[in-house]
Amino acid sequence: MLRRLTFLLLIAIAGSSCGLFGPSDETIAAGKVVQEANADLRKIKELYEENEGDVDKPGKREQLKKALEANDEAQVKKIADEVNFLIVDGMSYAKSAIEKIQQAQEMNINADYAEYLRLKETALKKQVDAFEQYRQASRSLRDNYDPKNDAIRAKVAVEFDERTDKYRSLMEEARDFSSMANDVAKDATRKQAQQ
Repeated sequence: MLRRLTFLLLIAIAGSSCGLFGPSDETIAAGKVVQEANADLRKIKELYEENEGDVDKPGKREQLKKALEANDEAQVKKIADEVNFLIVDGMSYAKSAIEKIQQAQEMNINADYAEYLRLKETALKKQVDAFEQYRQASRSLRDNYDPKNDAIRAKVAVEFDERTDKYRSLMEEARDFSSMANDVAKDATRKQAQQ
């Protein structure tokens, strides 16, 4: 009798993990999909760092600022075009990562992981919105900057500053959502360790 009960219990455990008695938990498989999304996110980070630069090497944003201060039309248009390409690449990676996260969300995953993915998706969508603001700003500079026309130059500079501020604000919101997602992951890990 005990052998039979043990055998039935093993079948039930194996069956439940395979979906025989209900849907199987696909959290681990979803994690693998998210790892693919994280590869896209690392590429976005590289593009972001190229735009922002650092102490040793000024990024595109700083280069653009200096070209604007110097009223160097050719440099402004060249750098703005380069920034536009960086942003288009970043948006492509972000959209790819969002699709992968959405694919993972459609899987049968635990509630903590679902919340983590929801927050990560929201953060990425904010980044896409931010990239679009910055893309439009760089495109306007590239297409409209004219150092010889004070009114147009001032208008384009104001639009660039406004869109850049909106870009920064949206990126900050994206970081906040990403931070919340990371907190959910840490809490879930702590809960699991306590069990």
